[in-house]
Amino acid sequence: QVQLVESGGGLVQPGGSLRLSCAVSGSIVSIIAMGWYRQAPGKQRELVAALSSGLTNYADSVKGRFTISKDRAKNTVNLQMNSLKPEDTAVYYCNTPSPRQFAWGQGTQVTVSS
Repeated sequence: QVQLVESGGGLVQPGGSLRLSCAVSGSIVSIIAMGWYRQAPGKQRELVAALSSGLTNYADSVKGRFTISKDRAKNTVNLQMNSLKPEDTAVYYCNTPSPRQFAWGQGTQVTVSS
């Protein structure tokens, strides 16, 4: 059973930066596609960034501001978020974007507010 543990969220002012990390149990980070999702209050969960076979894909709303990466030595998937906006406020989760997803972790709250 793969476990996902997200961390790194917090309160940041508009224009600020945060780096999220997702610890993935088992040595699978290097061989599977992974993504970062977010869910804002009252909205559906959406995929904002994905990394598969070295190729990245981003939602239009975060393109140019967010960067997804893997650390194979630490079995983590990271999301560098720059130029944060209030509309980025959400709970952020990681998971594989493949049809057979893992059990969701608890997520990490990101709040962008002055």
